[in-house]
Amino acid sequence: MPHNKNSNVVSENIALVRSGEDYFSRLESIIYNSEYEIHIQVYLFENDATGNRIINALKEAASRQVKIYLILDGLGSLSFPSKIRNDLEQSGINVRFFAPLFSAYTFYLGRRLHQKIVVADSKVALIGGINIADKYHGTPTEAPWLDYAVQLNGEIAKPIQELCKAIFLKKRRLYSQKIKSVFHLQEDILVRILQNDWLKRKNEISNAYIKSIGNAKEEITIMGSYFLPGRRITQALKKAAKNKVRIRLILSGISDLPMTRRATCYLYSKLLSYDIELYEWNSSILHGKTAVIDSYWTTIGSFNLNNLSSYGSIETNVEINSPIFAQMYQEDLNQIIAQCQKITPQTLSIKNTTFAKFTNWISYYSTRFIEIIVTFTPYRRFYN
Repeated sequence: MPHNKNSNVVSENIALVRSGEDYFSRLESIIYNSEYEIHIQVYLFENDATGNRIINALKEAASRQVKIYLILDGLGSLSFPSKIRNDLEQSGINVRFFAPLFSAYTFYLGRRLHQKIVVADSKVALIGGINIADKYHGTPTEAPWLDYAVQLNGEIAKPIQELCKAIFLKKRRLYSQKIKSVFHLQEDILVRILQNDWLKRKNEISNAYIKSIGNAKEEITIMGSYFLPGRRITQALKKAAKNKVRIRLILSGISDLPMTRRATCYLYSKLLSYDIELYEWNSSILHGKTAVIDSYWTTIGSFNLNNLSSYGSIETNVEINSPIFAQMYQEDLNQIIAQCQKITPQTLSIKNTTFAKFTNWISYYSTRFIEIIVTFTPYRRFYN
């Protein structure tokens, strides 16, 4: 990274964070250095070595009278032990589950809290796609799931904390309002906090992807776990490819959701026909949801390019408009691509046996049907 005034601004205010020890050492440090208030909002929090490490840090902070608000998704963290929750609450930590799977009157699969945010003292925040579990940290025998986050320092963290507080306390009016989301760190460094919550008419991440893909001139690199884009993003990619923009997609070679991966494979022939380059990551499970366009626009967060994220979940991404940050992250993605298996029409024809084609077809339409059902239930419940 070049040493100039803007690179210093980026390094002081914005940091690229990788899954593994990089993320969890930062998270632990944020908790131990907190002075008065911490918010953690995450889809999955597991009761394993990594989870216990963070629990111990939170209990230590609570013993210093730091106010802690922990909200977990009711489905993603369904297995979170009630004994651990009671222990946290006895330590003075506020714990809540978002949209519990079971309530007094219904079984509910719909709208989920899928964002992954940590913010402390309105001055430091982590936003990305990384949950709290061993699989995101890695073990002596298994590499961590491939994912990213962004650490934001300074005034950017204040509205993020306000957002988290509104969600935890169920202050619907405050949550529905627009938080300050645009920060000019320098003339050519702009950071935006993007939200997607379709029920609250927030489609900022979806719209930012479509706009940025549409404006692309040279190159688009997207890392997409659970990649099943809707019609608008598919059309935007097709149009960009027609305009001779180089498009590279980093996709899952192995996945924790095999049917979703098969559904993505169903799209390979169409994507290749658009001259889009496909790369499969096989070294670990791919969980990242990021993009870099024209070595300037970057987005990192919890938003998957599929209808569940577009219409059924609360998502948060960071958008960074900075050539310095984008070029740094593009180099990181280039190293990932160098370790991937490239999918070509020739390699695809070998893989695409009649049975594989049929399995991919079934998986695609089954997944689409499940998405429709899951994303429909929140609207019925919300409007009733």
